[in-house]
Amino acid sequence: MADPCVIVTGASKGIGAAIAVELDKRGLPVIGLSRTGDAVVGDAFVCDITNEDQVRERIGAIGAERGIAALVNNAGLYIGSPIAELSTDQYEQVMNLNAKAVMIASREAYPHLRDSGGTIVNIGSFFDKMGVPHNLPYCASKAAVAAMTRCMAVEWARDGIGVINVAPGYIETDMTGQMNQDVLGLILRQIPAGRLGQPQEIAGIVSFLASEKAAFINGATISANGGQYMV
Repeated sequence: MADPCVIVTGASKGIGAAIAVELDKRGLPVIGLSRTGDAVVGDAFVCDITNEDQVRERIGAIGAERGIAALVNNAGLYIGSPIAELSTDQYEQVMNLNAKAVMIASREAYPHLRDSGGTIVNIGSFFDKMGVPHNLPYCASKAAVAAMTRCMAVEWARDGIGVINVAPGYIETDMTGQMNQDVLGLILRQIPAGRLGQPQEIAGIVSFLASEKAAFINGATISANGGQYMV
């Protein structure tokens, strides 16, 4: 069998693509899962992360054929809306991808990670502890990711599995590129560094957490927001 791989969900663009590139630089076999099946490096498969049957089938096949060294739950969705106008469907779309899919993918990867003594890295958000107007589903889903990380870490630590949550702040992606310039200016004034983070900076954190050097980090949320809201 080849070396166990790292599965990255939502690996076709943005932070997920940067993570895949960084892991590939480390010489780790990377398999991306996304709706498009596109890949910047490594192998990739089409997989709707919100479809439980597809996730079970795909992760099961990868685990049986390759083994799994790490799972990076990166795929996410943002829908902004005033709460009074928020539809149940919009809420469920965000929660299904950002939270429920994290549980399903982690559960399906568990037996393979137990065999390899592997790692799960969840990509959360610093919105997990904030109250942000027009962001109820996103904040709720990322708070759920942080809570799931702690629960998985406690339950699976004796199986040799580490579970960590990375909580980025504002990162330069397609989503931030569409922001109103006045709002963006306000955000930049709140960040001591005066700039947005780069996807590669989050990828570097994930790469470290997926390595043996981070083996005693478990259940933690690692913030990466340039010091925003500290001052």
